[in-house]
Amino acid sequence: MDTLRNQKNPWVLYETEVPHSRFCDPACGVSPAEKLSPDHLQLLRNAFMSPKAGVQTHENRQSGKNRGRNEEHGMKFQEFREVLRSVIGPDIEDTWVERFFSEVDISCTGQVRWQQLCSYLLLEYTERERASIPTPALLDSQPQIRHCSHNKREPTVRVVAVSHPPPLRYISVSKGGQITVWNSSLHILKTLGLAGDPTEEVANTRRFRGWTTDAVYMGNCHMVAIATDCRDLHFVNVSTASVFEDVHLFGFRSVPTALCYWHDVQCPERSPLLLMGDEKGGVHLMDFLNPSKGLFKNPSKKQNGPHRIFFPDLGEHSNMVSYRHIPNIHQEPGINRVMFEPNTNVIMTSSESETTSLVFLNVTLKWEPYIWKINQGTKCFDYNASLQLIVTGGCDRAVRLWTRFVTTRPLATLLGHRATILDVAIYHPVEQLFSYSRDAELRVWDISTHHCLKSVSLHFPCLQPGRIPEHGNFPFLLLSHTLPEETQPHLVVGCKDYLALLNLAKMRRGGGGWLTNEGREFGPEIQSGPALSCALYNPTLKQVVTGHADSSVSLWDVETGRRRLQILNAHGEEELLCLALDSSNRRLITGARNGTIKVWNLLNGLNLHKLEPVANSEVTKLTCLHDNKLLAVGWSQRIAQYDIAAAKDLYVRVDMSWKSSGVHKSDILAVCQCSALGVIATASHDGEVIIWRLETQGPLLHLQGETKAGVVPPVDSLLFLQHRAGNRKLRNRGVLVSSQGGYLSFWSITGQTHTYGQFYAPGQQGERVLSLSSDQAKNTLLVSGDTTGWLQIWDISHYALDIQHESVCERPTLLQSWKAHRTGLVTVEVLEVADRLFILTASADSAAGLWTKDGDHVGSFGQEVMWNVADAAAYQRETRNNRREDTDEKGRSESDRVGANKVRRQAPDPTNSQTSQEQCSSEALSTSPAENDQEQPQQPMYLCEDFCQTLASCCEKRCLFDDIDHSNHS
Repeated sequence: MDTLRNQKNPWVLYETEVPHSRFCDPACGVSPAEKLSPDHLQLLRNAFMSPKAGVQTHENRQSGKNRGRNEEHGMKFQEFREVLRSVIGPDIEDTWVERFFSEVDISCTGQVRWQQLCSYLLLEYTERERASIPTPALLDSQPQIRHCSHNKREPTVRVVAVSHPPPLRYISVSKGGQITVWNSSLHILKTLGLAGDPTEEVANTRRFRGWTTDAVYMGNCHMVAIATDCRDLHFVNVSTASVFEDVHLFGFRSVPTALCYWHDVQCPERSPLLLMGDEKGGVHLMDFLNPSKGLFKNPSKKQNGPHRIFFPDLGEHSNMVSYRHIPNIHQEPGINRVMFEPNTNVIMTSSESETTSLVFLNVTLKWEPYIWKINQGTKCFDYNASLQLIVTGGCDRAVRLWTRFVTTRPLATLLGHRATILDVAIYHPVEQLFSYSRDAELRVWDISTHHCLKSVSLHFPCLQPGRIPEHGNFPFLLLSHTLPEETQPHLVVGCKDYLALLNLAKMRRGGGGWLTNEGREFGPEIQSGPALSCALYNPTLKQVVTGHADSSVSLWDVETGRRRLQILNAHGEEELLCLALDSSNRRLITGARNGTIKVWNLLNGLNLHKLEPVANSEVTKLTCLHDNKLLAVGWSQRIAQYDIAAAKDLYVRVDMSWKSSGVHKSDILAVCQCSALGVIATASHDGEVIIWRLETQGPLLHLQGETKAGVVPPVDSLLFLQHRAGNRKLRNRGVLVSSQGGYLSFWSITGQTHTYGQFYAPGQQGERVLSLSSDQAKNTLLVSGDTTGWLQIWDISHYALDIQHESVCERPTLLQSWKAHRTGLVTVEVLEVADRLFILTASADSAAGLWTKDGDHVGSFGQEVMWNVADAAAYQRETRNNRREDTDEKGRSESDRVGANKVRRQAPDPTNSQTSQEQCSSEALSTSPAENDQEQPQQPMYLCEDFCQTLASCCEKRCLFDDIDHSNHS
């Protein structure tokens, strides 16, 4: 068994998951924690600690504990209400006080103590604090690190992304002029070197002999412009797979050090703009007037290599490009960043000058520029127009946040880096920012709270202890809004001749607290949402709880169908598999695929406990005993016990005292308890049912259905008939129902014989029954739900009360049957509301519905129109005609299949190949109209291979017939 108990930190599964968040119906009103101020808490503490007027407990009188000091006492609801009115005000509503009292008195003792109130508030405030600090957008997956082998150990100056035409490509430019084309997984596709001066041509090659300073992608022209310290620009065509250098513009008066390119995506006819900041603090602007025909005038004669244009001759291309120069924006040193804001026509530049560290300048020069003066200047900056936010970083190792129009004081100064900050980037979708320092440390900051959410040291292979690695001028490439929807946002970071690709979250993650539905859609509609894995009914709160495969939980009002509470990411990103209630029905227990188990307060969605995982494998079923001892079973093949009644801390240790080691030989799929008999039953994937005595915590009986031909279907569901078990005259009869391969078996666990009845329940061969339920007050009805979405209601008032002989295959009367969902029913449950019996159904087709026992559809949870469960006329208008029509069509199609395959012989019983069993199932399926007022689909006959394939296709977790040798059944 893959146990976690020997690990140093058994809670590691909880620590690495995405935090959950909870949302309540706005009708629930303000959370109690929001109304209580520190002054209120002090007054409440005094009220709890003051002795009751004239009342003293017997224990205190004997022990004398009251002498000399006040003792805490519990408050019942009436006293609690009066205290709150005296503390908060007399206008508070009784419903609000009742909700507050119930949320604190989670154990249903009828009174609350100061210690309980403190625990409740501590959990609430802790989750609220967690909600204010979101999860960093940087995902936990390991970064992809690739070596730029063609860089010849020189750093990468800039990486640009080319998304059109698809697929996504990256182009990196090294300091020595080496161009590398990468695919989206950072695998090299092509390399190219910049052409040098033809006057220095040696051996028919033009070797580039300078250093590149920056590069920018010109999206509408499909060009990459590369600036070098040779005072020139190289325009590289990347429109096709054959990347080549197209134009070489040389002879600038100063070295271009930073580039920026803008073009109007919405209005392509507008002239795009290329901006260049230079070493002397000036900015060059080049407007391309007709980019569809080219950037410059075509050469008069064919040239060998790229088209070379001498900068002083740029006037000859005036019909293609216009040029303008704005000098002396910055004092030396020169410009290291340049950006353009088109809505306001503002040029933004930065330098390491302390007097002109950051400058916002209008292109028309009509207004005075905004100038920021920062100690030791600015090495990098980023600007977001929608947030009106500027972020700067530099040699003083501080990240500063500035507003658009205030130059004298930053909004915040974020400290933590230990080396010069080389680059910053604002990630607007989650309102976070990234900063990167020379020691290869990447930090993620939350913009609103100014918290450092995450600090990551990127382990580039080029890093050496005690040495600062060499970097290019522009280490960052942040890709988010320009990507296709299916592409994950990511951040590319360059360090010397290595690149690291880190995946980012698409939207704001995490968060918690008691949040209302204001300003957001209240969760997904259940019909179009994630698949349902489980559901249950809470009779105390009159709510239905649904668990979903995407690890979300929803609570619904059964009387109206309205959603009251939703918990997202209950187990992080792990699939939620099972639900259970504690004995007070105030706490919900959830189990997930990775073995984690959590306890929740159903009234407010607070996570009360996290239970120690037994193994890093599925928890398939949970059941809570009357003393709030929780039992969990699953792929560990053992029974794990947790005492959630005595739990005081968030983390609860597991108790492995049950004598279950090695008893089950396969994964446990089902568990059911019977307090009247003092036993529980567990069933496993190999078809074995084991009865355990609660008193001794050891096995009592082993039950195994008859199997033939090596076919052993798993037991999908177990159900104790509680009324029979509590009746002395009936407890020795069939009290346990098991579902195996579609057959429902009734077992006696105290009588002389164990088999009291067996019959095949689904409407067609090769299906399974996934869920069972009964009216436990009388046990007159048995409800079964199969893998095709059909629901059957059986009359078992007189069934399985006598021993059933093998030669006789009796079948109870089928009262009702209808197709409730498109796919398998993972849950059916009989519940009583407004003195009437209803049936809850939940299916893997993402829907959960409520039905009357006569088959009338009350509604689906999540539908737009609310219902009134007490108004029978509202839902009885929908008759069963539609379902009968569906059934008729299905029956006709099945009849056609029977006609086409009439030469095929009948399929054998998957658990018993005797002819008598085949006859029993066929007789049971031919129920007379008098016994069944619902029309049943006709049953097709299959070959054994077809039958096995049909069964195998219905298996959700494992194929039931992996070991079948079909050649034995040919």
